[in-house]
Amino acid sequence: MFNIFDIIALIIAGLHFGVPIIYYFYLKVRWLQRSWNIRMNLNYKPKVTIVIPTYNEARYIEKKLENIYQQRYPKEKMKVIVVDSNSNDGTVDIVRKWSRKHNDLPIEVIQENKREGKLKAILKALPKAIIDSDLIILTDADAFWDRDAITNAVKYFADPQVGVVTASMRYLQKRHVEDKYRMFYNIVRICESKIHSTPVHNGPFQMFRSNLLRRYFIPDFSGADDSSFGSYIAFTGYRAIQVDDVIVYEPLRHSTFRRKVRRAQHLIVNFMKTKKFAIRKGVYKKSIFDKIWKIEWYLNIINPWLLLTATIMLIFNAVYNKSVASVLTLIFGGLFMFVDTFSVWITQQIYLIIALIKNLHSIPETW
Repeated sequence: MFNIFDIIALIIAGLHFGVPIIYYFYLKVRWLQRSWNIRMNLNYKPKVTIVIPTYNEARYIEKKLENIYQQRYPKEKMKVIVVDSNSNDGTVDIVRKWSRKHNDLPIEVIQENKREGKLKAILKALPKAIIDSDLIILTDADAFWDRDAITNAVKYFADPQVGVVTASMRYLQKRHVEDKYRMFYNIVRICESKIHSTPVHNGPFQMFRSNLLRRYFIPDFSGADDSSFGSYIAFTGYRAIQVDDVIVYEPLRHSTFRRKVRRAQHLIVNFMKTKKFAIRKGVYKKSIFDKIWKIEWYLNIINPWLLLTATIMLIFNAVYNKSVASVLTLIFGGLFMFVDTFSVWITQQIYLIIALIKNLHSIPETW
């Protein structure tokens, strides 16, 4: 019943699904319930500057500022920098109007003359942000934090080995499939962080130790994003972690397809460029993070193509060799698409494949 094409295709498919499943359960069983091995201090209250890059965020920016204002953290220890990329919807006016009503939270506005993208906006804001702050938070205008987000994140920085803290993500809208996707990856990232660091970070909340930014700054290559920033600091020897008690909510503001492909493009850039960048800068230090990096590199760069290869082989075998086994395998796989976890996984692989192809042509720079 099985011919050589069936066997090879099934072996490749087995590798595609087997490696991440084994990795997930290894992390969950071995590391999820372990302590952080980090010296925390709830009384640690350093100065924090929050950087918000904006482009046409009139719909969200006031709510974002209110969300920051409602944080249970001393306002005399907080500052906000809004760097606007030439918005034409009144975003800056809203920020300034809000600021006049809330004198106890300092807000600085940096206006760009043209829209050059999120990375360029961050690069312009950081030199000002690191002057008089101990910690820097990069965030998005459409992401909203739990009231204790800053307080909970800050405590990890009492340990001098912690360089970056990123939040665990949830969606504002309740979508069962999207929640499954987030839950799976939150577990993986937290477990990787308990080992040392995770190479995948979340832009809606990413807190950095300022003295590390003064010393190393952040990657400025085309396509660098939150994951590149976090991975770069991890390659310097410091820990870059995702924690489970800093929760951030974000809306599904764009189409799922567009948003996921764009996110995947930046992930691929991270895995293709960040380690080389750290080595070239002379800041790379070998650590256990390298093992995590290699596994995630495989899962994001190689593994999606195994799925595509196995699928093409099965289709070819079913059409040209009339293989009943291939036909049944394809039907069985199609039926599994009705299982949420399976369908989320398959669509994520498709996004990664499309992203790699798109990156051969161009890398996204703007919102």
